[in-house]
Amino acid sequence: MTIVKLDTPAQYLKGVGPKVAKLLGTLAVETVEDLVYFFPREYQDRTNVKPIAQLSASNSEIVKGRIASISHQITRNRFSVLKLELSDLTGTIQAVWFNQPYLTKLFRRGMKLIIFGKVEYSSFDKILQVSVRDFEVDTGENVRIAPLYPLTEGLYPKKLKSIIKSALDNYLPVIKDALPDDLRKKYKLCGVQEAIQALHFPADLSKVEPARHRLAFEEFFFFQLNLALRQSAVKAKAGIAFNVEQKILDGFIGSLPFKLTSAQNRVMTEIVSDMRAARPMNRLLQGDVGSGKTIIAALAAFLAIRNGYQVALMAPTEILAKQHFDKVIQLSGYRDIRVKLLTGSTQKIKEVRVLDKYDLVIGTQALIQRKIEFKKLGLVIVDEQHRFGVKERAVLAEKGLTPDNLVMTATPIPRSLGLTLYGELDRSVLDELPPGRTPIKTHYVPENKRQSSYEFMRQKINEGRQVFLVCPLVEESEKIDLKAAMDEADRLQREIFPEFKVGLMHGKLKSDQKDNIMKQFRAGKIQILVSTTVIEVGIDIPNATIMVVEHAERFGLAQLHQLRGRIGRGSEQSYCFLIAETKSSPARARIKAMLESSDGFHIAEVDLRLRGPGDFFGTRQSGLPIFRVADIIKDEKILCQARVEAFELVAKDVNRARNLWHSQRQATKDAPSGASLN
Repeated sequence: MTIVKLDTPAQYLKGVGPKVAKLLGTLAVETVEDLVYFFPREYQDRTNVKPIAQLSASNSEIVKGRIASISHQITRNRFSVLKLELSDLTGTIQAVWFNQPYLTKLFRRGMKLIIFGKVEYSSFDKILQVSVRDFEVDTGENVRIAPLYPLTEGLYPKKLKSIIKSALDNYLPVIKDALPDDLRKKYKLCGVQEAIQALHFPADLSKVEPARHRLAFEEFFFFQLNLALRQSAVKAKAGIAFNVEQKILDGFIGSLPFKLTSAQNRVMTEIVSDMRAARPMNRLLQGDVGSGKTIIAALAAFLAIRNGYQVALMAPTEILAKQHFDKVIQLSGYRDIRVKLLTGSTQKIKEVRVLDKYDLVIGTQALIQRKIEFKKLGLVIVDEQHRFGVKERAVLAEKGLTPDNLVMTATPIPRSLGLTLYGELDRSVLDELPPGRTPIKTHYVPENKRQSSYEFMRQKINEGRQVFLVCPLVEESEKIDLKAAMDEADRLQREIFPEFKVGLMHGKLKSDQKDNIMKQFRAGKIQILVSTTVIEVGIDIPNATIMVVEHAERFGLAQLHQLRGRIGRGSEQSYCFLIAETKSSPARARIKAMLESSDGFHIAEVDLRLRGPGDFFGTRQSGLPIFRVADIIKDEKILCQARVEAFELVAKDVNRARNLWHSQRQATKDAPSGASLN
């Protein structure tokens, strides 16, 4: 019996070879397994193809015909226009390809084609024409449903379908079904071979969705099974059982100059329960801007320190780290606690340094340097955790002996994305803002209303308020026409607000310069602070009541919501002005969402739908899985079902779960078969 490896390079499959393999590589298809799971992006229903004479303008149609003539032109601006005249027994129509000159080598007179595209009336040629989206050579096969695959230059539909059919003929019979029989029966899921075949070459369109559903469930199930096994492994470790005396906790809470919200009390109870347990805490604390995550972190740190352990708090920027430091040392409960600020600017680490003199160390990525060591690290807190990679968070945790871990984010994370990115973490949510907050009024400002917003700003500044103004760039870009922070600050100071002090904040400033600017702004010596998104998280200036965002269409919704969260922190009415061009539909959708809602979780859901999971945080999130079939937005119900089954299996029989996971991993590498590669 021959052992066929699904990770065999695709070039060794019959009909491929090095040249075609290179083309497949541009589509991220490297192995036979990639080919088997390289599914169509859509399908054509060819059960009712109209004769050419019955075609009408404004519809997308499938057209069959014979090439009567070929014309290829290059316009004066070097634009390629390829035109074919197609005919059948009822009439003729013109098929048009734009900027694809390489296709001229493929076509010849008399060849039969099947094309798909929008039928339009050409005002120039005075005839019906089709702007072609997809095509293939008509081989005479009676194909009812035609799969349409992603293509690349030089790789044509007929060739790709032939390669995929060869891969399925050789490998599909030996692909094992990884899903347990009981799950397939419970959810009425078809077999894996049936699902793969139906997605590539469905007998009819009704077969497509059940097949996709089955493969999506499998992807989600094994991903969640991995998370469940990881969570189980963490909980099996011996951790620190902190002694939390209620009177000490109550004394700290009673010393605060404000009352905790009911949400804060609930979350603190969850964290205390974790800390008391003799296993490592592994918890995500999620809360909208201004919900009070910092005080929860300070409380958890206080409890760990009172047990004789050290605490490390890592923030993504020096500004945020410094703000955490300032807030903590102001708390009366921290009067006898030794707190250290450690950033790249405040401390140059040239030799190994053991931080044995401090109870709480607050810093940036400087904390994870190899030369930094802790004597007795018991709690690790990571703020705005999505700014850090998975490895960075792990390095900090490894500086202690199975410390408790608390990761925090002010970016509301939609349920489906949270179950995917942080599915192994226990989750706490602060869903309540402190009392006394006045809702922020948000306004869209088109370019022709800019002057009115300036007059409003002047009025509020004269009343004693302050303004944030955010630009997306630090310097002018030659490629993108955006207002840069440097030029905008200079223009506002000279031309618009000469009577006020305009400050400038951006990431290229040195730490002491940033500190000086924030001190001046906090003291009211700067009335307008022009900044890049360096102020996106953590900045707390209660007297700043206006946020102006230039080119708001260039920001993601989550980022806009974070920026808006920098105001509205006092009792005064606050205003957010979004100055934007809304020519594109995504830009209009983002502005609309900001105007209609201040609910961070609703905004996050809209943002996820608009941008997709890969770009939800502005840059591709480290550790985000790439699913071949499953869609974490559209398939949330399937995701939740798969998660329940995976976690229940681990809870009931961790050994069976572990064996199932390893079997599934192995199944994608080796499969016994009598089939040959050629």
